[in-house]
Amino acid sequence: MHLNYFYQRVNMSNSLDSLKCDAATISGLRLRPLPFLYTSSDHVTVGLAPAAMEERKQMKVTLQWHIDSLQDELRSLSWDIWSRPEVAGSETNAHDRLVRFFSQRGRTWTVQSRYKLPTAFRASWGPVGGASAPAGGAAGGGVAGESAVHVAFLCEYDALPGLGHACGHNLIAEVGAAAALGLQAALEEQTQLPVPVKISVLGTPAEEAIGGKIELIQAGAFSDIDLVFMAHPAQQDAPFLPTVTVAEVTVKYHGKASHASAYPWEGVNALDAAVLAYSNLSVLRQQLRPEWRLHGIIKHGGTKPNIIPAYAELEFYLRTPELGDLHDLKAKAEACFRAAALATGCQVEIIYPTQTYFNILPNATLANLYRSNGEALGIEFPEQPGSFSGSTDFGNISFVVPGIHPFFYIGTDALNHTEEYADAAGAEEAQLHTLRTAKALAMTAVDVVCCPDLLQRARDDFSLAKRQQETPTAVKL
Repeated sequence: MHLNYFYQRVNMSNSLDSLKCDAATISGLRLRPLPFLYTSSDHVTVGLAPAAMEERKQMKVTLQWHIDSLQDELRSLSWDIWSRPEVAGSETNAHDRLVRFFSQRGRTWTVQSRYKLPTAFRASWGPVGGASAPAGGAAGGGVAGESAVHVAFLCEYDALPGLGHACGHNLIAEVGAAAALGLQAALEEQTQLPVPVKISVLGTPAEEAIGGKIELIQAGAFSDIDLVFMAHPAQQDAPFLPTVTVAEVTVKYHGKASHASAYPWEGVNALDAAVLAYSNLSVLRQQLRPEWRLHGIIKHGGTKPNIIPAYAELEFYLRTPELGDLHDLKAKAEACFRAAALATGCQVEIIYPTQTYFNILPNATLANLYRSNGEALGIEFPEQPGSFSGSTDFGNISFVVPGIHPFFYIGTDALNHTEEYADAAGAEEAQLHTLRTAKALAMTAVDVVCCPDLLQRARDDFSLAKRQQETPTAVKL
């Protein structure tokens, strides 16, 4: 169905488009508190100024029209990624397709392929606006030394082994590209922005397995970014859903081989250690907090029944809602692993082979702005969104930069990581929801870059959320 049919010039007189953020007056507009967010204030500083209201509304109308005008290109981009699924770290086609997409936007976009990682990229536009922006909003505006607000939209594009894009990462890439181009269209004719604004699109590979965003953090890719925006496909629309932190642990037991019938007393049974460890963890669950999770498998348990296994291996995932809890769960799990080694006489190695994915820190200001903009576009948000126990490396970014990671419906009730969801991610029906989400993200960015008060509140929410939890040294820039 042609998406322009769904476009609407929404009446935003009661939405956050009416904000004029001169910090001089408070009109009492109350943001909707989300029950699971750390809120720093019940109010947003506002003052009603008709000219500013109309300008903000027109910027949002402009970006919506622009995204609609690109819908065929965006659909083609998403389809090309969906139809050639590539697993984490191998996304060469998706990388090349996105680099080509932004390189074709014209010379105002600077595109860096293979940005710090083999399949990552960065495309940047601006800065524009600020105290002495040139007419027409050409890139390079602002005054010398004036600090730009750097807004980044993130793209994911890795697929799942054997399932393809069953998590809809092709749609994440489409949302990121669409939102960035929409924001560009809204800003490029503006000469009265309070500060210069720069837009970047970051291609962040390998979310499903390696944690590409974590490697990009460590490489300094986010050191000059002020705000990050991304949206993920799900079964419902939600400005925020709590994710969980996750650590992958590999446990290796080393024993001694011997004939299992003739000389069993000469052996040291590594499989016994693995079985005991598995049982220890199963018993431990009774004493764990209800929201904590641990689950795993025995990957290797010997070669033949008549040989005492000299080697056994376990793989477990440990998950908790907050990073501080993960340290406690790891200590309990490691005690189980070591106890099994002690009981059997084996040697044990406990290895964390991948990066730990952190939980996403909430940002009440950005979430409420996104909700207001989404509702203006016709997105329906449940009052009590369902729970979500997945993990993402965006959580690590949320400990470094203020950001938002809403979830969006794509037209199916199928669950992520299923064949049915993979089909839905490539279907035409998903396009309405995907482009509407991109518009809401871009509209939220307009609110923040046009309003220094909102930008500061987003930063305050970020600082408050970090203070609620232990900040690990791994995220320091």
